[in-house]
Amino acid sequence: MITKFDSLFAGHVDMDNVGYAGTAVNDRRIPDEQLANVFDKTAAIAQLMDRCGYDALWLAEHHFQPEGYECIPNILMLHVHLAHLTKNLKLGCGFNIAPMWHPLRLAEDFATADILTGGRVIFGVGRGYHTREVETFGAPLLDQAANRELFEEQVEIILKALSQPSFSHHGKHYDLPPKVPYRGYELEELTLVPRPRSKTVECWQPIQGAAPRALDFMAKHGIKGVIGGGVAEGGAMHRVIEGYRDAQARAGRETKLGEDLSIGFHFFLADSQQKAMKEAGKYYEENLKMFGPLRLVRSLSDQQIDDMSDPRRAPTAGLPTIEGAVRGGGFLCGPPEQMVAQLKELESNYPGLERISVGQPMGTPQRVILEQLEWFSKEVMPAFKGRVKAKAPAR
Repeated sequence: MITKFDSLFAGHVDMDNVGYAGTAVNDRRIPDEQLANVFDKTAAIAQLMDRCGYDALWLAEHHFQPEGYECIPNILMLHVHLAHLTKNLKLGCGFNIAPMWHPLRLAEDFATADILTGGRVIFGVGRGYHTREVETFGAPLLDQAANRELFEEQVEIILKALSQPSFSHHGKHYDLPPKVPYRGYELEELTLVPRPRSKTVECWQPIQGAAPRALDFMAKHGIKGVIGGGVAEGGAMHRVIEGYRDAQARAGRETKLGEDLSIGFHFFLADSQQKAMKEAGKYYEENLKMFGPLRLVRSLSDQQIDDMSDPRRAPTAGLPTIEGAVRGGGFLCGPPEQMVAQLKELESNYPGLERISVGQPMGTPQRVILEQLEWFSKEVMPAFKGRVKAKAPAR
């Protein structure tokens, strides 16, 4: 039963001239003062969601983007700020990119934010997809096998540090603690200071390719999965949801379809589906322009990726359309009652599903995001009787 409604905001600033015929992604250069507006924009979204009864706002960690698409470099620091501006809203890490961190620094920062926000931060980790970011911080991304190997060792360290009173780890990439003398004894274990409020930290991870190795790793460590959102092709991908359930079974845990998963959608409400697609089309196109060259949309050919980089060719190059995304189920468009019916069908198909995420694509201005989230909260969310408004945690 769907009981929790979230939204993902990756941190784009308001921008002009969006869509296939608009400014090419690599030609965008946003002034510093406008890039800094992302924090006020995020705060406005968080405060509205808090008033409207959403469960969690998820933010994404990204770096070095003068184009203005993903402009929040430290989501944990921002979460602490947002906790001062809101009362009930939980704050999700969607996601901290582990290869760009020392794992113990990430564990410390999360524990600090967990304490300062009264337990309102939801932990999440990812492997990254921007070479400009990950490789600049000295971690591999072009070498995907090396990236995954590093990520898996880092996550093991983080979860040990967050859950155990003291710990050690001796692996390929990290030797923790090093064998050094310290105040008259040889160091053998470390203690995270501070430790988080909860000694069982809920951890989330995005699911993209759904390889058995990745799903088995998640099942082994009790990591929950996020499907879709941003670059989703087809919304609730049945194969992925079954794969996650099967991995849980291999780890000795029987679950219902959809259990411990969040399914993400882009959405746009209007009086008719046609009107919604017309109004949201340029934002869908801007989103695809940004993500396509990063190879996160597997259906795109090399020629299509090249075409979408040129505003003169893109509009007539036969590129994907919002109509196709709506048919595929990854983008919800239409009046509230139609959206309710689509989500009720999702709920019926996946009886273990409790959490969904709804948001807008890259390039959507703040005004539209706020209007859409408020409308959704008033005319879609109340149809789900199991929904419970989060209460403020005890301080």
